[in-house]
Amino acid sequence: MAKKDTKKYVCSNCGAESSTWSGKCYNCGEWNTLEEQLVITFSNVKSGGRTLQTQSVNKSLAKDHKRLSTGIAEVDSVFGGGIVAGSVNLIAGQPGIGKSTLLLQVAYALSSNRSVLYISAEESAHQIGIRAERLGTNSKNLQLATSTSADDIAATIAQGSYELVIIDSIQTIACAAISSAAGNVSQITNSTALLTAAAKQTGTAIILVGHVTKEGSIAGPKVLEHVVDVVLQLEGDRYGGFKVLRTVKNRYGSTNETGIFEMIDNGLQPVANPSAALLAERQVSDGSVILATLEGTRPLLVEVQALVNRTSYGYPKRAASGIDLNRVNLLVAMLEKRTKLNLADQDIYINIVGGIKLTEPAADLAVVMAIASAAKGLQLKANAVVFGELGLSGEIRHVPFVEKRLSEAKKLGFDAAIGPVIKTGKKPPGYTGVRDVRTALNTFLEKE
Repeated sequence: MAKKDTKKYVCSNCGAESSTWSGKCYNCGEWNTLEEQLVITFSNVKSGGRTLQTQSVNKSLAKDHKRLSTGIAEVDSVFGGGIVAGSVNLIAGQPGIGKSTLLLQVAYALSSNRSVLYISAEESAHQIGIRAERLGTNSKNLQLATSTSADDIAATIAQGSYELVIIDSIQTIACAAISSAAGNVSQITNSTALLTAAAKQTGTAIILVGHVTKEGSIAGPKVLEHVVDVVLQLEGDRYGGFKVLRTVKNRYGSTNETGIFEMIDNGLQPVANPSAALLAERQVSDGSVILATLEGTRPLLVEVQALVNRTSYGYPKRAASGIDLNRVNLLVAMLEKRTKLNLADQDIYINIVGGIKLTEPAADLAVVMAIASAAKGLQLKANAVVFGELGLSGEIRHVPFVEKRLSEAKKLGFDAAIGPVIKTGKKPPGYTGVRDVRTALNTFLEKE
């Protein structure tokens, strides 16, 4: 007879295990570090263990399942070509960013020829029905359930009746064997373990919705991101602008893919040409520079705006939207040291248009040129895009995929580009390589 599931207590500091809880870890001596965990046992595993049956890699490939295509090209590309059968996927994002909306659209698209179950632990069936009607995704083929029990959900998945199960969200379901409240570290860990075991045994793909903390990281233990197969992050301004679906982890594909969406009445819709949309309302003026950046492997043209004004207080203010403020402060300090610009008594504001968040170092040169342009009331000489990473000595460093950036700029009518010096190969037409930031400012900025 199979042994029933039991509990154990694991120290979060040293990893020591104990069968009973105590205030102090017997191994490392730390207080209040023992956390309750569920020991999952399976009927086909004997206490003494058995020899594993091995097989060749070629044989395992022969059993590979086809991916589930969502019908939304942007989502499929982020997953690496579709959702893999038996995979456990986690999507996280700020409240109100559109996670539930996007997943309801995905569930509706797949339900036309697949068996799909949408489980909500946060909303009633009536609430989901209202949203489905608004989005136009109210299909009789899409099954719906509401539950906060991880045991019930795992049992439903274990039946093998569904090819895809969406659970909204992992922080609101709980195992009956764990006494702590839903959202606790133990509950999240053990609920995920139960669902993962059911998914792997039946080949059912699972998508979990995850909450985030106020810092933007996924709530709960870091082990949650380790045990799942795919981690996606939905980013952007919840009140407008573009939403970016970014891959953080993907065991079945690249982590360089991103999907760009726009929220409309019918839900999140892919943006066919995001660069053109971002530049549609641009006004050419001082402090405005076009950056050729990359979202994953996709080239994207983004307007970087800077406003520089003499401070009214003793301490100048620095503010940034869409880019790390610490990076901006570092670039301002480098700009003062390596050029003749005096910014110590100037307020500096940076804005990345369209709700896009820049993390690529290639944005450095565009930010610096926008600040210098606003400070001196100058504009770029040419109808050009800008990109390049800056060092603290003011040198402009190489960035990858120059050809992709130039190709995107050419499509939208930009006939010039400013960036780092290309040391090998033929220089593309219209491209100007610059060695340091001082040369870039003196050469390419002029009066209106």
